[in-house]
Parts: sequence; structure tokens; C-alpha cells
Amino acid sequence: MKDSTPFTNRLQKLLEYYDLSASGFATVIGVQRSSISHVLSGRNKPSLDFVMKLLHHFNEVSIEWLIDGKGTFPKSETTPTPTQKPEEKTTPTQPQEKETETAIPPIISELTSNKNSDKEITKIIVLYSDGSFEAFQN
Repeated sequence: MKDSTPFTNRLQKLLEYYDLSASGFATVIGVQRSSISHVLSGRNKPSLDFVMKLLHHFNEVSIEWLIDGKGTFPKSETTPTPTQKPEEKTTPTQPQEKETETAIPPIISELTSNKNSDKEITKIIVLYSDGSFEAFQN
């Protein structure tokens, strides 16, 4: 993400839609308040963990809209009204689907084995548009 301003604008739209302050939003998704402040100010870019927590707690947000601005927000017709806030979850966030680890497909292994590098890929995570994911591990 070169310029995080569009992401910040979409995050601000989400806060307004749910009538949440930055600190309230941080509490809902389970991140430090400073994380929200730094993303909103443009000081930091959002981490993958931040994005995944946001998507886990706000089912109306699609990853395409959040990251690229493609699609619409809210993504479904059965969304809560703007005055309704998502439920706070006190348990640690969990992925929408249980992570399944299988061997990295041979094509990926072939692509990476031709590199002149000391680094070896040990895990690849594929994110799907419905919020689920699949993990491949070497």
C-alpha cells in the first residue's frame, strides 16, 4: 500500500457509520488505541493483523472495499443500521475458519527454488473474498 490516505478515509467512513470513536473502535477490534491513532494520522500503515481483526468484527466490510476501494460498503443488504454497533468480543479474535495447513503446492516450491537466496518460504496464506483463508506450510 503506497499511499494509505484512501485506506484512512475508508476507515474514517467506517467509524462514522458505526458512530464509534477511535478508542471505541480500538476496543471493539482488540488493538491498542495508539494503533488506530497512528493509522488515522497517516503515521503508520495498517498491519495485516489490524486488517484481519477489523474484517473479523465488521462482517459488512469487504476486504476489496477496505484495501482497494472496490465494491461497496456495507457489502450486504442485511446490515445493521448506522446506530447499531457491532458486539464487543472479549475473547481473543479467531479467524472465521480454522486454519488448515497443507503442504505448499509444488508449483510454488518450483518457483521459489530457482531463487538465489538463503531465504526459504515456510508458509503461504491465501485470503479469500469471504474473509476465509487457507494456509500452506512447507
